[in-house]
Amino acid sequence: MAREDENERGRKSDMRVRFRPDAKPVRQSKRQSGRSMRLLIAVDAVLLLAILIAGGMLLYRSQNREPEQHLSEIQAPDWYTQDFLTVNPYSRPGTKRERVRDIVIHYVANPGTGAKQNRDYFEGLKDQSGSKTVSASSHYIIGSDGTILQCIPLDEVAYGNYPRNDDTVSIECCHPDADGRFTDATIKSLAKLTGWLCKELSLNEKHIIRHHDVSGKNCPKYYVEHEDAWRALKKKLAAGIKEAKAE
Repeated sequence: MAREDENERGRKSDMRVRFRPDAKPVRQSKRQSGRSMRLLIAVDAVLLLAILIAGGMLLYRSQNREPEQHLSEIQAPDWYTQDFLTVNPYSRPGTKRERVRDIVIHYVANPGTGAKQNRDYFEGLKDQSGSKTVSASSHYIIGSDGTILQCIPLDEVAYGNYPRNDDTVSIECCHPDADGRFTDATIKSLAKLTGWLCKELSLNEKHIIRHHDVSGKNCPKYYVEHEDAWRALKKKLAAGIKEAKAE
């Protein structure tokens, strides 16, 4: 048998040492091991924080997402009358909108007049000419006798709540005297109307506000000058919402 070359024997010996089964793995120092563990913990903490932030954002969006409104699909109840204005530049522009965020209460500032008279005033604005014109209207008018007229569809803009005409419903309330105080019949109809609107639009009593709260005007006069009267009225309107949503 031929004698192995010295270099060949050395190479085989080196391979046996390098790859022998019982060879022990090289161990990291305690310092290196601790550094690796801290790095893993830091990475895990960052990932956990990112997951928590993402989850929190999704939860916030789901809880604060406004419910969809289909204004054109809302069916008017049979206890009020629709008497729409003619489409015109001064009182019913015909501008469509997709959302209502607040319901705004007004007084007509014309003591002793009824719902039909005030509706006809808005209608008459279409006949204006010249450089000096007036733009005004309301979605609803409630008479001192409790009559409710709808002048403009809910999915259209009315000229009553500038600068928030595009996302509010306006309700004009008649009153017998110059102080602007509503009758019991007006308040009863107002509670019924706002209750129904809040139900249909997924709103609550916090979304029922005064014209004063939009523009700073003294409207509705009595309920701006008497905050206690406004608070009492809001309680009645809240009761109307509760009743409407229970039906």
